Amino acid sequence: MTTATATAQTVADRFFRLLELVLREKPALRVCAWDGSEAGPADAPVVLLSSPDAVRRLVRAPNELGLARAYVSGDLDVPENLYEVLGSLAVVTARDPQSPGADRARRSPSARERAEVVRLARELDAVGRTPPPPPEEVRRLRGVLHTRSRDKAAVSHHYDVGNDFYRIVLGASMVYSCAYWTRPDDPSYGLDEAQRDKLELVCRKLGLAAGMRVLDVGCGWGSFLMHAVERYDVTGVGITLSQEQATYARKRVAEAGLQDRIDIRVQDWRDLSDGPFDAIASIGMAEHVGAPRYAEYAAALRDLLRPGGRLLNHQIARRPGPTPKGPTFIDRYVFPDGELLPLAQTLGALEDVGLEVRDAESLREHYARTLRCWVTNLESAWDDATRLTSVGRARVWRLYMAASALAFEVGQIGVNQVLAVRRGPRGESGMPPTRDAWSFGA
Repeated sequence: MTTATATAQTVADRFFRLLELVLREKPALRVCAWDGSEAGPADAPVVLLSSPDAVRRLVRAPNELGLARAYVSGDLDVPENLYEVLGSLAVVTARDPQSPGADRARRSPSARERAEVVRLARELDAVGRTPPPPPEEVRRLRGVLHTRSRDKAAVSHHYDVGNDFYRIVLGASMVYSCAYWTRPDDPSYGLDEAQRDKLELVCRKLGLAAGMRVLDVGCGWGSFLMHAVERYDVTGVGITLSQEQATYARKRVAEAGLQDRIDIRVQDWRDLSDGPFDAIASIGMAEHVGAPRYAEYAAALRDLLRPGGRLLNHQIARRPGPTPKGPTFIDRYVFPDGELLPLAQTLGALEDVGLEVRDAESLREHYARTLRCWVTNLESAWDDATRLTSVGRARVWRLYMAASALAFEVGQIGVNQVLAVRRGPRGESGMPPTRDAWSFGA
């Protein structure tokens, strides 16, 4: 814990002290306040304060949520060097209780420190009225956690923000999960090519062949199924809870002349009953399932697979340890009701229902690079992005993706592709003897 400092004299000095109390250390930041005052190292990245509401938000929630509210509302701004600022503030999306940085950003000050926070707020004339949370924040979803209706509401909050907005962020591929960078040093090789290689990697791991029937759980805008049908001559069913995603995916499918090969549905995974499938892809979907439902999810996918069929589960993971507590930016603004599981818990759930895990591959660094590309896409088309949604929503996405990139880079969260198979009656798996079947080569 830091020792008390001398009474601050300017707005910037006082806010800098507030950050020190919240973060448990002096931030490597330059604070520029609305009164023209500045505090912090002269060569540090700059944080701009435009309103006393930035102080009010931090006093109300002296943790990552208060800082996020100030940024999303525009009371606090980061005109450049966002990654450096986030690294200093430790405002990360990781839910890792073993990470000191993440813990500092969520843990509330002690009673003694709170008293100093209140004193500083009074000196800044920032007591009294509490500004409302920015409208992009989800305060509370109705109903029991992970029921069909509540899951649909949670998914709608995240995905139904406009397909044109997503196209700006994701690029032409419209793939919303990490790319697979097989030629990272090739200047002619970009995000769209890396996403194509990710889709191809999934197809190879699933062992797709002509005539197979494939299920995509959480199909997004249809990119995986279109790739699989066009390249491997399969048929496919894709399900999503997002009406906007389904509308867009059906349009793409029709324009490609694949409407007789691909069936896009607005459907909950619990309501699927027309198996079996030869292969199932779950790419960036399981994070929405929740730990209490995960065994049910694994069993449902097992039951939908034919004997010898394969499941590819692509899922973000947190590090082992107790489930973190306290308010988080990610839950209030980005993925309400989302939950990350440790990899071991995912593997155990799949094997507990009788699936045999045959391969697990970490793509952590791939996701960090993908997120940085998405941030660049958003910043490069900022005016169009804010016109299509709102300034607040675009700020949420800039903060969420940049912080997530840092979290992947330092290993606070990871992402894994787990390949499992439903064995046949004699234990046969049909798996190739080596990984060469899905290798992209040197």
